[in-house]
Amino acid sequence: SDSEIAAALRARLAPALRRIAYFVVPSAAAFLAFGGVIAGALFQTGKFTAEDSRFVWAILAGSAVGLLAATLGRLYSSAYYALRDTRTPLRFAVLRVVLTTVLGYLCALPLPHLLGVDQRWGAAGLTASAGIAGWVEYLLLMRGLRRRIDAPAVPAGYLARLWGASLLGAALGFGAWYLTPAMHPVLRAVVVLGPYGVTSLGTTLALGLPEATSLVRRLRR
Repeated sequence: SDSEIAAALRARLAPALRRIAYFVVPSAAAFLAFGGVIAGALFQTGKFTAEDSRFVWAILAGSAVGLLAATLGRLYSSAYYALRDTRTPLRFAVLRVVLTTVLGYLCALPLPHLLGVDQRWGAAGLTASAGIAGWVEYLLLMRGLRRRIDAPAVPAGYLARLWGASLLGAALGFGAWYLTPAMHPVLRAVVVLGPYGVTSLGTTLALGLPEATSLVRRLRR
């Protein structure tokens, strides 16, 4: 029956939303706080300079704007498919593409000129505008599913704890970044991202989040 289908979907969505958020929130925080460190460790050799790493940082920070919405939105789209509704997510996806195109043009071309910055920084505007469009799509998908099956969302308190753990890890990562001397980009990433990751995971364990306990259990196995 429709009520049984709705109940089954709600039971699947609730833990899946939490698992996605558990991994995506610290990833987005890392892009915002340490995008330059990540880019440097991956690319900073030869002609790829520290200035290039900072440029990539801006692009990663822009992508972090909509990272959570984009990933949660894909899960909601799958729920529509489970309801045998392929048109609704398609309409919302088309709207996202249109918004991304319009906002991307505004952020990539006119905005840098208005702000008086180099035109190439418009690339960060492209990723940020795509993130904004992703949030619009996510909210539309969630509202539609709430009307049809009373679909759950990620609890605000849970998100607050994830962001709090990530911010605490970022603070320690920044401290390690500030206190250590200049070094190879890969070593810098180990020194900075190591404390960030350990602190974020440890804090979520201390807060008793079941996703953290499950992750540690799997790593031990």
